[in-house]
Amino acid sequence: MRQPPPFRIGQGVDVHRFTSGDHVMLCGVKIPHTQALLAHSDGDVALHALCDALLGAMALGDIGRHFPDNDPAWRGVDSRVLLRHVVGLMHKQGYAIANLDVTILAERPRITPWVLAMQQVLAEDLLIAVDQISVKATTTEKLGFVGREEGITALASVLLCVG
Repeated sequence: MRQPPPFRIGQGVDVHRFTSGDHVMLCGVKIPHTQALLAHSDGDVALHALCDALLGAMALGDIGRHFPDNDPAWRGVDSRVLLRHVVGLMHKQGYAIANLDVTILAERPRITPWVLAMQQVLAEDLLIAVDQISVKATTTEKLGFVGREEGITALASVLLCVG
């Protein structure tokens, strides 16, 4: 069997539009808001981007391939369940996370007060230290669908190393 490369890089992007509701889920943290994110699962756009980054680093496709949105088994699922499954695949392939970076693009809600809680949830689910995790947010200066407060975008990058 071929030795795995010592490092693998992955990136992920996800987008969800707003719908009626009273909170959003971001990085596994429930954040009060005047709307929710429309999705087949709990709509955690940040965890979806992170799952895609991890799957991409392992060349295993994307989140839709593993958890199709037309499968009723995934309806309303906590995205942390999806992330933990992907982490299991990562460990099975012999990789560990060196570091990761998640960027959330949103005008509202404000993300900064929740960043530490997000890092702690991610550290728990990924079995890594908080100092290996960057979570940050930015706006789009009122431009585009994010700027018009129609939805949220998340970007994730991850560096895997042989564990």
